Amino acid sequence: MSNPPKNLPLFSESASSLTCDPFFHEGMARKAGYGLIAGVDEAGRGPLAGPVVAAAVILPQGKDLAGVRDSKKMTPRAREEAFSLIQNEALASAIGVVSQKDIDESNILKASLEAMRLAIVALDPQPEFLLVDGIHSVSLPIPGRCLKKGDQLSRTISAASVLAKVYRDRIMLAYHETYPVYGFDRNKGYGTAYHLKALRQYGPSPLHRLTFKGVL
Repeated sequence: MSNPPKNLPLFSESASSLTCDPFFHEGMARKAGYGLIAGVDEAGRGPLAGPVVAAAVILPQGKDLAGVRDSKKMTPRAREEAFSLIQNEALASAIGVVSQKDIDESNILKASLEAMRLAIVALDPQPEFLLVDGIHSVSLPIPGRCLKKGDQLSRTISAASVLAKVYRDRIMLAYHETYPVYGFDRNKGYGTAYHLKALRQYGPSPLHRLTFKGVL
């Protein structure tokens, strides 16, 4: 992700917190001349099993999607409903998935950024500007801005967070059918007491991240 040009105002953390406008950062990018703005977020950095999933979303200008917010603050049912809404209303959306094997071979940060990159390059049309959740930029020649807690500040990033979360949850539900002893249908791979107990009793499955504390 390349640096934004000089005519794009810098967004400070304090300035972000002072506005309730969920399209503040999108608006600033549009004032700088960018039309197609993608929000990018990931799900699954913390779990002990399964892939990390990222999503990228370009919303039409003026499309509010008022019920969409940080996926962690939505109920499972609300996320499922929002998933369909976002896919229907977005100009473009895409998913990137990096496996637990690749996570072990690199690290979770590199894997998360790679999942984001895969999601972005799959967008059609390609974005002109990126709003990325977090503090680490994606290695692409597209101008952009990293936003700490961006899924709470930008509706476009919130939409990406919903797609990533729901898509990953569906993956873990499918994995539960093959490896039911770990309770993936409930914990989605996170290190709950039940999951840790199952690991001690049965050992790791092929889906587990062997480099993560608590797996071995």
